[in-house]
Amino acid sequence: MSHDATPNQLATTPWVSPTRQPSANGAATDGLASSDVTIVAEHLTKIYRVQKKPPGLLASLRAVVRRDYTEVRAVDGVSVSVRRGELVGFLGPNGAGKTTTLKMMAGLLEPTHGTVRVLGHEPFKRARPFQRRFALILGQKNQLWWDLPASESFLLNKEIYGVSDAAYKRTLAELADLLDLGPLLDVQVRKLSLGERMKCELAAALLHQPDVLFLDEPTIGLDVVMQQKIREFIGVYQREHQATILLTSHYMDDVKALCERVVVIDHGKVIFDGALRELARRFGDDRLLTLDLDAAISRDQASSYGTVVAWEPTKVSLRVPREAVSETAARLLAQLQVRDLAIQEPDVLDVIRSLFSGELRDASGTAEDAPDPAAAGSLTDGRAR
Repeated sequence: MSHDATPNQLATTPWVSPTRQPSANGAATDGLASSDVTIVAEHLTKIYRVQKKPPGLLASLRAVVRRDYTEVRAVDGVSVSVRRGELVGFLGPNGAGKTTTLKMMAGLLEPTHGTVRVLGHEPFKRARPFQRRFALILGQKNQLWWDLPASESFLLNKEIYGVSDAAYKRTLAELADLLDLGPLLDVQVRKLSLGERMKCELAAALLHQPDVLFLDEPTIGLDVVMQQKIREFIGVYQREHQATILLTSHYMDDVKALCERVVVIDHGKVIFDGALRELARRFGDDRLLTLDLDAAISRDQASSYGTVVAWEPTKVSLRVPREAVSETAARLLAQLQVRDLAIQEPDVLDVIRSLFSGELRDASGTAEDAPDPAAAGSLTDGRAR
C-alpha cells in the first residue's frame, strides 16, 4: 500500500535464499551478489511500551497521576535475508511476531533496534521509488472502497502508482484472466463474497506489478475451493513474473503447495530457517511404523511396541522415537507374523502443529534460549553444516 497516498495501499516482498552464510556483522546473507538480495534484516527488533493498569475505579484515578509501563518485545533480533524471485513461508503461532515483522519490512512500522533493507531502501523512510515496487496484503484488512465497484478502486491505484494506460489495460486483462474477475469488476465491493473480495484485493495489489509481495494470511476465512484458487494464482503469478514473495499462513496446505523454504518464528525469535522438508527431519523426533500382519494382535499387545496411532487386528500404525526405530523394528519382525513393515518420516503438518503448540520447543530451545541466527550450525540454518 502506498503509505502517503491512501491508507489502503499495498506492498511487496521477496523470499529468502536457502544457502545463507553469516555476514561480518552477524546478519544472514545469501552468499550472492548484493544485487540478488532483495530483503536483508539484521537483528530486527520491535519493542512496545504497554501501560499496566489493575481493574477498578481507584486504579484508574491513580493512573492519571502515575502510569506503570511494561515492555513487550513483539520482534526480538530477527536476522534473515531473502533472494530475488524466491517465495518463502513465514510461519509461527498467533502472537509470534510475523505480522509485526512484515509491517517493518513494508515500512508501516519503524524498528526499535536493528536494520532492514528491502530493494536497497530502508522501508520506514517511505521513499517513493520504494513504495512503487512492493505490495502488502493483509488478509483481514480491505483496501478496496466498500461502496464502489472494484474497477473504481483499480483506477485509483492506477493513478497513485503512475501506471500508464497501456500497462494498466495489459495487466488488468492478465489478472482478470488468472483470477476470473470479469463478472466482478463492476459489482459493488460490499456485494461480493469474501473469496471474491480477496481476488479483487490481490488484483489491486498487483496492478503496478510490484517486485516484492508481502502476503499476510491471504486465504484466511475462505472456503476450501477458494483457498485452492488463490493458492494456484499465487504460484502461477510468482513463476511467470519472478516476484519475490513472503507468505504467512496458518493453512498448512498453502505452505506445502507454495513454499520450498520456511522461516519459523516464535516469541519474536527465528527458531528455524531452511527447507520445508528439513523442518520435518529436524524436529520430527518420532517415526511412524505401519504393519500389515498375517495374524491378528490386540491393541494392548501393539501398545507394548510404541504409541498406537491406528489399530485394526491385522493392520497397526505405531509412533516410535527415532532412536528406537531399529530396535523396535527388529522386535516386531522377530515376535510377530509381519507381512509388510513401512517406516515413514513424520508429516510436516504434524511437525508444524507441534511447533506451534510448543510441544517441540525443548528440541529447538525455548524462545528465550533460541540460538543466534548467525552462529555456525545454528538451528536457524535449516541445513547441515
